[in-house]
Amino acid sequence: MSLSPAEVWKLLLDRARQELPDQTFQAWLEPTDALSIEGGVLFVGAPDQFTADWNESKHASLLSSYSPIVLGHPMNVVFKVHEERKKRSQMDFFVAPPAVSLKQLQGQNGNTSPPLSKRYTFDLFVIGKSNELAAAAAHGVSQAPGKVYNPLFIYGDTGLGKTHLMQAIAHETLQRNPSTRITYVAAEQFMNELISSIGDRTVVDFRRRYREVDLLLIDDVHFLKGRKEATQEEFFHTFNALYEGGRQIVLTSDRPPSEIPGLEDRLKSRFEWGMVADITLPDFEHRVAILKQKAQLDRLELTIPDDVIHFIAEHVRSSVRELEGSIIKLLAYASLKHKDITVEVAREALRDKLRAIEGFEPEANGATLTMLTIQQAVAKEWAVTVDGLRSKTRTKNLTTPRQIAMYLARELLATQLVEIGNAFGGRDHSTVIHSIEKVHESLLQDPQLKTRINRIRGMLETFGSRSGSRVERTTTS
Repeated sequence: MSLSPAEVWKLLLDRARQELPDQTFQAWLEPTDALSIEGGVLFVGAPDQFTADWNESKHASLLSSYSPIVLGHPMNVVFKVHEERKKRSQMDFFVAPPAVSLKQLQGQNGNTSPPLSKRYTFDLFVIGKSNELAAAAAHGVSQAPGKVYNPLFIYGDTGLGKTHLMQAIAHETLQRNPSTRITYVAAEQFMNELISSIGDRTVVDFRRRYREVDLLLIDDVHFLKGRKEATQEEFFHTFNALYEGGRQIVLTSDRPPSEIPGLEDRLKSRFEWGMVADITLPDFEHRVAILKQKAQLDRLELTIPDDVIHFIAEHVRSSVRELEGSIIKLLAYASLKHKDITVEVAREALRDKLRAIEGFEPEANGATLTMLTIQQAVAKEWAVTVDGLRSKTRTKNLTTPRQIAMYLARELLATQLVEIGNAFGGRDHSTVIHSIEKVHESLLQDPQLKTRINRIRGMLETFGSRSGSRVERTTTS
């Protein structure tokens, strides 16, 4: 008995799921479905041309190669856009999103927390290389609270998905066990409630509210830095009570525990007891997947063409929040101007964002070479942000460009080591020396890095020649 197109496609997908990374499978193959079999060709429908082209170039040959194994005979896989999607008229620029119902967390003891967003679930979290460890740990916690990764500490810059994962844990935990007592607050709220309870003489009620829960979620725990001793003391005992009771603690921060200034060492050590996972900036493929999901979620697949998504993903690199903000701004601009969304319209609508990303224009009148200019140039080349270079975060995707920016600042501006350290988040001169020496060593061993640094140097020389700054090419053989 011959198999239907859907059955053939399912067999091929089952094999692909074993071979491909989860994030790749979810982003590119899950949104497809079988259309027909004609001769020895299986035609597979994709939601848009970009997805069809990407799958055709990246996955068609691989999937075809599985057919002799899973089907017993050859079968070529060809991707194309659904015909009905091609015929559908373009939607209005603004489409009301699905109704979002917010569930108030309420445990058996009457605890209440801010409402959860229905969009902050695991199903709607796009996984990529930059967040796969944090996502896997969060999912593990939701399956067995208090058993693995306790505490779970997720850190990263603003707008990369920490809060999304935290709320996803709460959603999944409640779905598995609706009677779970959950408290989800920001660290600032914890402190404010503590202060109020002291003034109202209701500290006992405060402690009961936080220490008798099954899952405690504290967002932005770095807010505790430098707070009064009483706040950290109370948090310390709350942490101990929950941990010793085998109950789950999840914390988020903009930096790892060891780099939160003014935080007591005993808290830092406890935050590192379980799993510490970082979230970094998404790469291009990940950004495309995020934008495509955003368009699909808001039913905008046809409103925003695939080449526009490609354009935004290529130029907006700072955060997931910035990506989503770009979509909103583009929709508003196109609606106001009564224009269809194209790459040129996107370029017009997002010109301020693009200029901020580019950071500098060599032909601008009166441009001079400054520390900021160097930071912007390096940030653009490595697809990070200037704030990231200045932050305390020490992930590899920030450490390398930060060291290069320090090196260029020293070489091109002859800036004192202390001043360079201050420009990069208050680092001491020994860190700056180490960074400069590290780059010198890398230039001797890595020709590609040398090429990239010289390319940046060439752009920056334009500023130096106008401003009279010391700009001399350092040749490293």
